[in-house]
Amino acid sequence: MGQTIAEKIAQSHMVAGPKDRPLKTGDFLTVRPDHVMTHDNTAAVMNKFRSIGVPKVKHPQQPVYILDHDIQNRSDANLAKYRAIEAFAKENGVDFYPAGTGIGHQIMCEQLYVRPGLLVVGSDSHSNMYGALSALGTPVVRTDAAAIWATGEFWWQIPPTVKVALTGKLPAGATGKDVIITLCGRYNQGEVLNTIIEFHGPGVATLSMDERFSISNMTTEWGALAGWFPADDVTTKFIAGRLERISVERKQRAGLDGWSSDVVQPDPDAAYMAEIELDLGTITPHLAGPDSVQVMTSLAEMEPQAIPVNKAYLVSCVNSRLSDLEAAAEVVRGKKIADGVGFYIAAASREVEDDARAGGAWQALLDAGATALPPGCGPCIGLGTGLLEDGEVGISATNRNFKGRMGSRNARCYLASPAIVAASALAGRIQGPEGLPGGGEVATTFVRSETGSTEAGAVEILDGFPTRITGRLVFLTQDNLNTDGIYGKDYTYREDMTPAMMAGVVMENYDPEFASLNRPGDILVGGFNFGTGSSREQAVTALQAAKIALVAAGSYSQTYLRNAFNNGMPCIASPDLVEALRAHYRDQVDSGAKTILGEEITVDFASGVVTWNGTGFGFPTLGEVPQALVLAGGVENQVRTTLGL
Repeated sequence: MGQTIAEKIAQSHMVAGPKDRPLKTGDFLTVRPDHVMTHDNTAAVMNKFRSIGVPKVKHPQQPVYILDHDIQNRSDANLAKYRAIEAFAKENGVDFYPAGTGIGHQIMCEQLYVRPGLLVVGSDSHSNMYGALSALGTPVVRTDAAAIWATGEFWWQIPPTVKVALTGKLPAGATGKDVIITLCGRYNQGEVLNTIIEFHGPGVATLSMDERFSISNMTTEWGALAGWFPADDVTTKFIAGRLERISVERKQRAGLDGWSSDVVQPDPDAAYMAEIELDLGTITPHLAGPDSVQVMTSLAEMEPQAIPVNKAYLVSCVNSRLSDLEAAAEVVRGKKIADGVGFYIAAASREVEDDARAGGAWQALLDAGATALPPGCGPCIGLGTGLLEDGEVGISATNRNFKGRMGSRNARCYLASPAIVAASALAGRIQGPEGLPGGGEVATTFVRSETGSTEAGAVEILDGFPTRITGRLVFLTQDNLNTDGIYGKDYTYREDMTPAMMAGVVMENYDPEFASLNRPGDILVGGFNFGTGSSREQAVTALQAAKIALVAAGSYSQTYLRNAFNNGMPCIASPDLVEALRAHYRDQVDSGAKTILGEEITVDFASGVVTWNGTGFGFPTLGEVPQALVLAGGVENQVRTTLGL
């Protein structure tokens, strides 16, 4: 049996793992990534790195520090943090990009830290974007980043892969954003959760690099851990163009002159968990929302509703490149934004903004009444100018519209392509520019491969690891509970939050009553895709601060699981338990209850059985790797022990 792209790239970057056979899905291994990107969270990673006790970054050419998230914050504390990051970078010889250079993912691609065949990770959930350049790009968490700085390596489990075959060509007016919104809305029942997406087929060649960036970026919202495109003429042309603009020093430092388009591809007989076919020719403009990426509606259905818009956004790493700004400028040129509507724009990088200025797109947007923000993240993550207020409706070309993410949790937000965002800003209601294709049936198929399921079973328990844990059941009824809901954006970038303070605001965006209901030793049971969304580590550490003993769920975001085990927090997956709880508490669930307190529940790690209400429910047992992480109290302690510190 051949290998998928994840298996192949992991094989070429493996430091430790199975050596007597080719790697396959499910294997645990240690890998050495080519690069690891951190942004404003570099400060938090620095704290972790220093707590380990390592004096210097092991491989200075591996990390890249790019300040992009809170760059509108000119407070003394934030500026001091930025100075500390820059000083640390200089001390360790690490590449550093100051605030205003651009969004981290954009800079990683512009400066060709990302290239075909590389393994490039980032302490940010949208590191999937690197797959547009035929690299394996995937998120890691802050603790992983600190471990990579210290050792050059991190642990990984190879996910299953879904193959997406693209046929046809997008009709005029349809965009890459419409492709990924359609996929997120069409397959929204966990079909690709925690997988690698490989895009194939003749339709790939018809997509521009910017369209590939948008699609790969939002495979994160689709639930995947990476979104990969094969290298082709479009890839080669992009890299050649970048080589003309990158400094000589950068070329020499990275050895870019030796780049070759002869890169790794998956084997023809690779095994896929599922296969999807999508005819690009049937894609029409769609919107996602409100408040969910999984809910989609065609523009043709949405326009007659005349939904008023208060704020419009053309920002973020998914859709603020030159082609996006030009598409929006074409819509607004010579016109004015509707009275009472705020239209906020920020380029993905300073270079992109300069190009948009040179071509006239930037001025056209300003002349129409847009408010310019510096190249960075800003309102996409609820920071800086122009946030949504109570009762407002926003339309955004960003990648997320979770409740409370871009401002008030009493606001609503829809996602759309740049042209639709611009047209809606002009009209003061959700509307597309004239001439866009109307609604129609999307031609797509989904076929799941025959694969065996993981069953509960006995496992050897390491010395010191608990055989079982018993605690009060705390049932959270919502599926897709995201990290914004668990630990809100108002606290994510504050470095002064004590454990007691974190415990006081945990779940605030999900259920404001949670902190008062919780008590030490509780066992939390969530729904499916628990911990989806951003890679913020505090979504785990806040629960630890609240003294939650263990988290169970139907399924998880893989990034959340990494954060959990990297911080020594045990997690188990038992979909049958979740379904039983929903049936038992049906009346409360149907009435909108968010947090339900129940009877005692016991988790037996040795047998892989969780017992509630006299019934046992199986879960995949925790093997040596996760047990060792929990025993060590997290990966920081494990690294410290490995290095003899």
